[in-house]
Amino acid sequence: MGRQGKRYRADQEQIKTEDAVALPEAVAAVKSFKNTKFDQSVDLCIHLGIDAKQADQMVRGSLSLPHGIGKTKRVIAFCGDDKIKEAKGAGAIEAGGQDLVDKVEGGWMEFDVAVASPEMMRVVSKLGRVLGPRGLMPSPKSGTVTPNVADAVKEYAAGKVEFRNDAGGNVHAVVGKLSFDNDKLIENADAFINTILKMKPAAAKGHYIKKVSLSGTMTPGVQVKV
Repeated sequence: MGRQGKRYRADQEQIKTEDAVALPEAVAAVKSFKNTKFDQSVDLCIHLGIDAKQADQMVRGSLSLPHGIGKTKRVIAFCGDDKIKEAKGAGAIEAGGQDLVDKVEGGWMEFDVAVASPEMMRVVSKLGRVLGPRGLMPSPKSGTVTPNVADAVKEYAAGKVEFRNDAGGNVHAVVGKLSFDNDKLIENADAFINTILKMKPAAAKGHYIKKVSLSGTMTPGVQVKV
């Protein structure tokens, strides 16, 4: 890893212990670090005791945090003609069927989330090689394939969080901005942790949550006691 900057090293020196601390203390510590010129996102990373190579131990889903994440997302909707107006009214920047599939297949990728109605997946499936590697392929497990397209568009446009464990067994999500009140960050982080706890795969053995870390975009991580 490259050499850390002066601000990062100064922030790291503020951490008085490497031991995990209660969530309120972790939030207070991250918010005490030196300010930057932009409002940093606050990220929660959870290291899980799962075998990430096993499909039956995958931890994946989505949730709407109690206080949002402080930003909106660009959402598109793959749906029938009868749902286009409703989807756009809910906040979709683009909505449609085969025409939208063709647009994306042609290289247009100016969006953050793609949702689809179940009947559209037969034509959307051809985008797997394009959207899959970017984590944008609609999926029932993440809640982005649903008959209630307008509701999904509204939730994701407002910042609904999607998560999926990586190859190292880590799950992470943005839980707000540094400008949020402490209580809002605490409630958002707690909601995410509890969601992950409830999703423990039956096949996972031993200690499930091994480590939790809270950090800002440009700050060191503070270990959280769970």
